[in-house]
Amino acid sequence: MLQEVSGDLLLSRAAVLVHGVAPNDPFHSGLALALRTRFPAMYKDFRHYCQTHRPAPGSLWAWSGVGPDGPVRIVALFTQEGGYEHGARPGRATLTHVSHALVALRRWVEAEQPASLALPRLATGVGGLDWKDVRPLVTRHLGDLALPIELVTTFHANQPLRAGVVHT
Repeated sequence: MLQEVSGDLLLSRAAVLVHGVAPNDPFHSGLALALRTRFPAMYKDFRHYCQTHRPAPGSLWAWSGVGPDGPVRIVALFTQEGGYEHGARPGRATLTHVSHALVALRRWVEAEQPASLALPRLATGVGGLDWKDVRPLVTRHLGDLALPIELVTTFHANQPLRAGVVHT
C-alpha cells in the first residue's frame, strides 16, 4: 500500500529507506548528502561497491548498518548513468532506468520481506525527471505490494512524516 506523506524521509520509522542515485554518485546534494552525513559508513561502502562492481543503471545496492539511532537499512536505486572518469559527473535519470530500478526493488522486497519502505520522489531532483512521469512507475511496480510504503511527496526538513492520500 502506497501512502503519500510529507516531511523528512530521514525521520521515517520505515524498516528501509530508499533513494535514487547514479552509480559512483558523489552524494553532494539533497537526500544523498543528508544520508552521507548521517551514515558515513554507508557512503564509504557505497563508493567501494561502485568502484569494485561498476553497477549498471536500473539496478540497486542495499546496505545494512548502524546509524545514530540504531540499525538502519538503505537501498540505493541506480536511476542515473554513472560518472566514472576523472572529473565526470553523473548523467540525468531516465524513465527506463527508474522503471528497471523499481523492478529490482520489487524483487529485493519479495526476497528480503522488509516490514515497510520509505522513498522520496525518485529521480526528480538532480535526476531531472518530472514527478508526473515517475509517479505512475512507482504505482505500477510497487503499488500492489502487501507492505506499507511511505511515499514522501513533499519534503519538509526536520519535520515528522504526516499522512496524506492513500493509494492502493
